[in-house]
Amino acid sequence: MDYKKHYEEEHQEKPRVVEEGIWVAEEALKKAPKLEGVPTGVEGLDELFFKSEIREGKVVKVPLGGIPRYSVTNITGVSDTGKSLMVEQYTVKQAERGEPVAFITVESPAPFVTMGLRERATAMGVDFDKIKDKIILIDAASHATLRENIPNLLATLAHVIKTYKVKHTIIDSVTGLYEAKEMLARTIVRQLFNFMKKWYQTALFVSQKRSSHEELSAEAAGGFAISHIVDCTMVLAKELIMTKYQAQIYKKEIGDIVRLFRIDGCRLCGHDTKTHFMEITETGLVKIGPPLR
Repeated sequence: MDYKKHYEEEHQEKPRVVEEGIWVAEEALKKAPKLEGVPTGVEGLDELFFKSEIREGKVVKVPLGGIPRYSVTNITGVSDTGKSLMVEQYTVKQAERGEPVAFITVESPAPFVTMGLRERATAMGVDFDKIKDKIILIDAASHATLRENIPNLLATLAHVIKTYKVKHTIIDSVTGLYEAKEMLARTIVRQLFNFMKKWYQTALFVSQKRSSHEELSAEAAGGFAISHIVDCTMVLAKELIMTKYQAQIYKKEIGDIVRLFRIDGCRLCGHDTKTHFMEITETGLVKIGPPLR
């Protein structure tokens, strides 16, 4: 008996037409959400996204006023580049606007993340006591059953979305969900991405770079798994000024740190493609500055 042939016949599904996977663009468009911007709470960022319209026979760029609603955005960079500050500002902004946020904390326990959120709110001039009921934290940092088991995490997130009418989801950081098993990064990120689309979430995923990664690339732990799947990637970088040549280019003193920002791609709308200066203020807020010249 040919056991190999028998095994293949028993376990291989015969090719079939999957009719439910076929869409006519006309029908798909009826299911597509309206393209609109979500203010981020980060100074200088909202103006970098736009959509195209035809007016009087000419194509014009129209500012979107924020990141696209229902987008899944990857924010990547090495440590101390402002990734967590950026998602905290976004969280405070949405809560201030009355839109509940689920904040999945993977690196630091929920009480400590809440301290950071309160500081960010104060720096933004927002009374944290008035928005704290709009922020729901899921503490995957303290609970391995959430951090190590994606089905448990997504079931918990679905419960939070239904219970609190959540419209935005933050994961800080998504890298911690596949720590020491980066070969699963693509599978895990795809699960998360599909979940966000199913539940109509506008989501921000923080991802960590390894020290060997080029500062201004979209690569992070797990390779390019995240940037290939998500709708948009923002790259945050920093450079220590150590030479006179660098000092001359950036107009800084030797020993200063220059922070840089770039939108690496956004499949849902147009965006600025330049590399911009970025700043972390004394009060701990991220600001996007002018482009490099």
